[in-house]
Amino acid sequence: MKVTLSFDNGPTAAVTSHVLDTLAQHRAKATFFLVAENLTNPANRAVAERAAEEGHWIGNHTLTHSTQLGDSDDPHLAEREIGQAQQLIGDLASRDLLFRPYGRGGVLDRRLLSRPSLTYLQQHAYTCVLWNCVPRDWEQPDTWVDRCLADLTTRDWSLVVLHDLPTGAMRHLPRFLDSLTELGADLVQDFPPDCVPIRQGHLHRPIGHLLAR
Repeated sequence: MKVTLSFDNGPTAAVTSHVLDTLAQHRAKATFFLVAENLTNPANRAVAERAAEEGHWIGNHTLTHSTQLGDSDDPHLAEREIGQAQQLIGDLASRDLLFRPYGRGGVLDRRLLSRPSLTYLQQHAYTCVLWNCVPRDWEQPDTWVDRCLADLTTRDWSLVVLHDLPTGAMRHLPRFLDSLTELGADLVQDFPPDCVPIRQGHLHRPIGHLLAR
């Protein structure tokens, strides 16, 4: 069983620092998909720099995390939410330009992308990273671990979405990682192919079900 860890919606200095400490103790690498406007806070920027220095990958999770790309017909939305976010991320970015769209509630549907945003991702050679395991830690911060562990057993390779937000959920990250060790899970940093429909601007998976009509 392979498991890839990702953290969305940060950085938030205190919580992300705890996450980084825990990952270091378990010698685990993850990807942090940042809401880039958070980087205007110097403390948040510093913890994102730490994450990159420690070998974690840094991805783009939009500028404001406020509008799903498929919900808008604004032709400039992709430039603002993706392009301006990437400018703020700057040299923290991973070698591949990693982008994770905002999917409210973790739902993979036609609200995820618009045709202009798809064109933008292709023209700028982004790698689009989705997910297949969402334990909803933001809603149930004290019970997500067992639910996540049960879900992981249903597939060979899971890409887990957690959130380095001040909900209290990340207090349980040490237990989660200990449980993965007990299960013999192989913690990897790469992404399951099924979760990467676009790689360096090239379509690798059908995405019609993710595009607004």
